[in-house]
Amino acid sequence: MSAAKDMVVFGEDWGRHPSSTQHLVRRLAADRGILWVNSIGLRRPRATARDAVRLGQKLLRTPTVAGSQATRPPSLSIVRPMAVSWPGSALAATANRHLLGRQVRRALAVRGMTRPLLWTSLPTAAPLLGMLSERAVVYYCGDDFGSLAGVDHEPVSAMERVLVARADLIVAASERLAEKFPRDRTLLLPHGADIDLFRHPATPAADLPREGATAGFYGSLSDWIDIELMAAVATRLPEWTFVFVGNVETDVTPLAALPNVRLLGRRDHAALPSYVQHWTVSLLPFRDTAQIRACNPLKLREYLAAGTPVVATPFPALHPFRGLIEVARTPASFVSAMRRAAEDWQRNGQRFHAVRHDSWEERAGELDRALETL
Repeated sequence: MSAAKDMVVFGEDWGRHPSSTQHLVRRLAADRGILWVNSIGLRRPRATARDAVRLGQKLLRTPTVAGSQATRPPSLSIVRPMAVSWPGSALAATANRHLLGRQVRRALAVRGMTRPLLWTSLPTAAPLLGMLSERAVVYYCGDDFGSLAGVDHEPVSAMERVLVARADLIVAASERLAEKFPRDRTLLLPHGADIDLFRHPATPAADLPREGATAGFYGSLSDWIDIELMAAVATRLPEWTFVFVGNVETDVTPLAALPNVRLLGRRDHAALPSYVQHWTVSLLPFRDTAQIRACNPLKLREYLAAGTPVVATPFPALHPFRGLIEVARTPASFVSAMRRAAEDWQRNGQRFHAVRHDSWEERAGELDRALETL
């Protein structure tokens, strides 16, 4: 493993959820030394119970982990940062430059890492630029931070502009995101999928219905999910069971009140094939927002790799797979689309074929070649 390949990566908390950054870095770590710095936040803390829990986890150094994602490669070390999460505050930026900068430099020195490649997936790492003797800067943009829910948009966008101006390479996860950045420094790298994981036959999950048609979704139930649409569709299809796998992070009262809806909570990433391979139809019921128009959801390719019929509300990332996905906007059209999709299992192979080259290994290989040019 060459020291010239060493990287310091600013991302979310390692293992908290299977993000695209973690999928890519896990593969890059095969021949690179990685110092991973847990999240330094995208908004100032609020006086809420949720923020209090997260603060406690940070202080106790016990972040929530997501099953297999918590198992880190041997060449990857984790820094749990002492940082002030207050985007837009000059005082917080100064504190992070000095306190966090010192902490990361010490961790780099312990590991014998000099002049690392600095990779950040968070604009809030901008104050650290130039503090780590980095040989080059990579900005990995997986979301539209100007519209992403749970972000202090204006100050984070300002930090992103600083980061873009300094970055030697910008990696964008969708065409809509890539359009924001200078072409000569931007690599479009759509999300991949654990193709083998989702293609390999899995035993049905014990808590999936054994009879009747089932519509399923996995991922956080957040503000960008159209809860009202799903409640209206579930009401019109009482003979179907609707299964939602993931943390509840928004008001789901309209869904929870329905007898044919099951909110199962979070499951390990490795367990997801036991759900998606065995429900009748996979769902992508997103609201039409700037965040969704810029997104490239990981679960889209995972659904397709599993071969399951997919019904979705319209958004740009669906375009490469037109013809393989049913798209609907209203409750009535969504119901019709689900009924058509339920009869569409004969195209299982076509759906897998469409993403067979979209593995994270393929994506990491393309990215590694770009990093080698820096």
